[in-house]
Amino acid sequence: MKHYPAEFKADAVALYRSRPGATVKSVAGDLGVNTETLRNWIRADDGRRTGAHAAPPTAARDGGDDVQAELAAARKRIHELEEERDILRKAARHFAGETRW
Repeated sequence: MKHYPAEFKADAVALYRSRPGATVKSVAGDLGVNTETLRNWIRADDGRRTGAHAAPPTAARDGGDDVQAELAAARKRIHELEEERDILRKAARHFAGETRW
């Protein structure tokens, strides 16, 4: 049984939530974790959000221009990071293949 750092779990849940059309299975596959493991992390995060430590409402609900600009910049950065991740994943597969005899 693998143990993942809390930061990795939080990042995995955030990645899933940042991809509106993504399935748990596809994100889990991208990250190399079991589908049920990711699903459990999402459920645990939902429990924390609805509990006593729920995040306060943000200005995003107000629909302000600053928030929309920040959201657009964040989406652009997410896209860039996903591209970088994909490139690194391909490179890792390539180099892993070279080390096998």
